[in-house]
Formats: sequence, structure tokens, C-alpha cells
Amino acid sequence: MTKLFKLTFKNQQTALALQITESVDLSVVLGKMGFQGSHSVVVVVGGASMMSDESITRLRLLFVEVIAPIAQQLGAFVVDGGTDSGVMRMMGQARAEIGGTFPLVGIAPIDKIVLPGVSHSPVADTPLEPNHTHFVLIPGDSWGDESPWLSRVATTLAKGAPSVTVLANGGEIALLDVSENIKAGRQVVVLAGSGRLADEITRAVRYPEQKTRERISKLLREGHLTLFDLSEQLAGLIEILTQRLTGRSCDDARK
Repeated sequence: MTKLFKLTFKNQQTALALQITESVDLSVVLGKMGFQGSHSVVVVVGGASMMSDESITRLRLLFVEVIAPIAQQLGAFVVDGGTDSGVMRMMGQARAEIGGTFPLVGIAPIDKIVLPGVSHSPVADTPLEPNHTHFVLIPGDSWGDESPWLSRVATTLAKGAPSVTVLANGGEIALLDVSENIKAGRQVVVLAGSGRLADEITRAVRYPEQKTRERISKLLREGHLTLFDLSEQLAGLIEILTQRLTGRSCDDARK
């Protein structure tokens, strides 16, 4: 069973929401949301906890000056966790700030999120980010239930077009997200200097002689990881993401 409905947020923004069950054919139900054809996709995972004010400011700038503009320029879809927190909030605000028109699709477990104007589960504790355009509400009552779905939705939307994942900060749920995306063959750009999981992966890549936990070592063995340091010029990240999404350099992609 699927349920398609419209959400209206306090800022008067509206979004299309799709509640799905385990047995759905994603290509069919996503078509009901108006998604047709293949599109490049940027997957955003992670968080923004325990970061310095300077790092948070830098990360916000990255969303406004890099990720949102690239999605807009290339007509890419952006897929994330959809909640009004951390990098999902930054992504939504960045889209609004640049006047973006690209689809911003949030994936979240139905029993954990608070829907505007709708009764919700007793364990629901997190509102959705109001600048997203679409939400896929998956079955589940725990954070992490959405991780395989996030990757599957991105793959289904891409339909063979290039896609890339960006990891900022993050904890155990982000580790699940990264693992699922790598399992799908998706390249992951790790924002070194953003803290927590991103920095743990960065240390493991740069200092392979040092001991690290097995789940991180497994990611390294599987490959698909690219590091970008937050302290570097953002033009470097623009180049990385453009190449991942188009196979071309920035200059070529603009032609």
C-alpha cells in the first residue's frame, strides 16, 4: 500500500509526501510523484554535532556555494534524511537561499517524524525540514531504518545516471548510510575536518598503520572514498563533484 499526500509547513512551503511499505516497487511509486527518466543524484548524509562555530559556518557556506548550485546547474536531484536538523536543514536552507528549483527529496521513517498538521506516532520526535520538495516516508520506528531506503531511492532516481554521496560529520547512522551507498557502488566524498565519523574515516585513510575499528576498515577495503578538507578552497570540491556527476571538468560541464 502507498499513500500520496501534500504537506503544508508553517512557512507556507508545500511538499509532496509518499508513504510506502516494504513490498513496493520503487520505480513505480516514485513515478507517482512525477519522477520520470534518469537524473544525476547527490546523496547528503551525516550531521553537524560537536562542531566548532567556525566549522559550522564553513559547512553552511559549502551547501550554499557548492552543493545547491551544482544541483541547480546540472538539474540533479538531492536526496537526504529530510529532517529539520544538521546537514538536512543546511541543505534545505541552501536550496531556499539560492532560489533553487531542483528536487530535494527527504527519506525518513514514518513513525519517527512529526508531520505538519497530521497526527503522529507516540515515538515521533523530529519535524521535517520545510524547504524540501518531496518526502518518501518509509516503514520504521527507529533511526537507521531509512539507511537502505535512502540508497535505494537514490539509485532508482538515477536510473543509471551518475550519482555521488557527500558525508559531513555524522555518527553511527551516517556509518550505515555510507555503507549502504558504497554497497550500491556509489562514490563517497568525505568532508575532512567536519568531525566525528568523517574525521574517523579521514584518519583511517591518511594513517593506515594506525588501528581502526573493523567497520571503518571494511569501508576502506571496498574503496569508493574521496577526501576533501573543509579548510581547502571550495573550488576543489566543485571540481570533484562535477567530475563525479558528469565525467567532465567544471569548465567542460559549463559549455
